[in-house]
Amino acid sequence: MNYLKSNLIGVITLTLILLELIIGFGTLALINIPRSIIRSQRFKVFLYRKSNQIGEYTVLGLKYILQLMHGKHSIQIISDKNLSVDNWYLAISNHSSWADIFVILVATNYRVPLLKIFMKKELWWIPFVFLANKALNMPFVHRHSRLEIEKNPSLRLKDYENTIQSCKRFHRSPTTVFSYAEGTRHTNKKHIEQASPYKNFLKPKVGGIATALSAIPQIDKLIDCTIIYKSSERSSWAFLKGEMRDVKVHIKEYEIPEELKNKDYLNDNTYRNNFKNWIDELWLEKDKKFEELKF
Repeated sequence: MNYLKSNLIGVITLTLILLELIIGFGTLALINIPRSIIRSQRFKVFLYRKSNQIGEYTVLGLKYILQLMHGKHSIQIISDKNLSVDNWYLAISNHSSWADIFVILVATNYRVPLLKIFMKKELWWIPFVFLANKALNMPFVHRHSRLEIEKNPSLRLKDYENTIQSCKRFHRSPTTVFSYAEGTRHTNKKHIEQASPYKNFLKPKVGGIATALSAIPQIDKLIDCTIIYKSSERSSWAFLKGEMRDVKVHIKEYEIPEELKNKDYLNDNTYRNNFKNWIDELWLEKDKKFEELKF
């Protein structure tokens, strides 16, 4: 009986989420049709803000769906009180499940500006991902391995230029640029292969977030989101069925040191090292907080 009930919950949750995304992104697609015709900068800024509002409403709908299907208090948010929708932010998080993006979106909804998520270029074919890129300016990025860059160093420059270009639109109004700092989902196998010095996380990769910081001078704050699930399950179906319903999200705000702002990550070796050291320190603190908050 429990098996049938949990799978029914999964089917209903998936159906409701798909309907919400179809309505939200369908509306975004419709209102953004004039963008290719009307070239006025003022109109583009207006459309950008309206698109963000619709994006926030869509996330709010997802929040209500998860509360309905998984319980009103299933996602516990532990947050700094001084977050604002009027600031520009750089945001990072640990990454262990397909469900993380829903949890992060819900946890930050109306606390900070709508997240603009760096997404892998390989995901462009997924309709919702493609529409998010076009309507909400969520940038696609290439994730080249160190080996690929060593074979072809020009890839580093291409990635840098693509990131800078993608971030130009974020100057229009307060924005939260978000990236999974680990670059990939955490698994025990990856943790062992990396010989990660952190008990609960993979090593953070700082290139993308440092480049975004270089591209958007308005950013002076970083928010770090730590996601802790009660269940050891990590599959998408486990999330939809509610087996991962109990989750804590700790959100902490940091002032970005002045010496780490407005720098050239690609060409400034000192800056690269300093930025990496700063994130490594935050990751140590994050690792301790994860241990404190574990179920």
